[in-house]
Amino acid sequence: MKRLCALILLCCLLLTGCGGDKVKESYQKFADGLNARTDLRFTAELRAEYEDKSCEFTLQYSEDSRGCTVEVLSPGLIKGVKARLEADSSSLEYSGVMLETGELDRYGLTPMSALPALVKALREGHMDSCWTEGDSTVLRLIAEDTLTADVWMDGESMIPRRAELISDGQVRVFCTISDWN
Repeated sequence: MKRLCALILLCCLLLTGCGGDKVKESYQKFADGLNARTDLRFTAELRAEYEDKSCEFTLQYSEDSRGCTVEVLSPGLIKGVKARLEADSSSLEYSGVMLETGELDRYGLTPMSALPALVKALREGHMDSCWTEGDSTVLRLIAEDTLTADVWMDGESMIPRRAELISDGQVRVFCTISDWN
């Protein structure tokens, strides 16, 4: 009986490894394609988790050859605020109004920097592990020493559908992604 259990566990382990290689190849193909792009656009429903509160935003990420822009679509009070990040500079614009959302962790993660951090993780992150949930393949990407991203990819197309940004062992940002193109 013990030998049978050991054989079954060994088979499960081998089957899991085979699936992992296929996912790694699919992710690498996705990351290579993303790195080759000079444009990217998507919308995200984002929930930022502070120590004492949660805030929700709808943000649009757009990227061109010069850099990226994150624009607030909601809440309505700050709709239209844009953060522009370029290789050598960043700016926040909205009719002369300054917006301070505060940092989500001690490393400087903010709601406006979350989507660029996610895209960087998708492009450059090390895939630490993967698993399936329903029709999704979930990737755990180590973006940098201080940030991990769990990303739910569509199982067929490998398009990101949902993500969580984790810092200091705590989920700081939850986002649902739509209109990826």
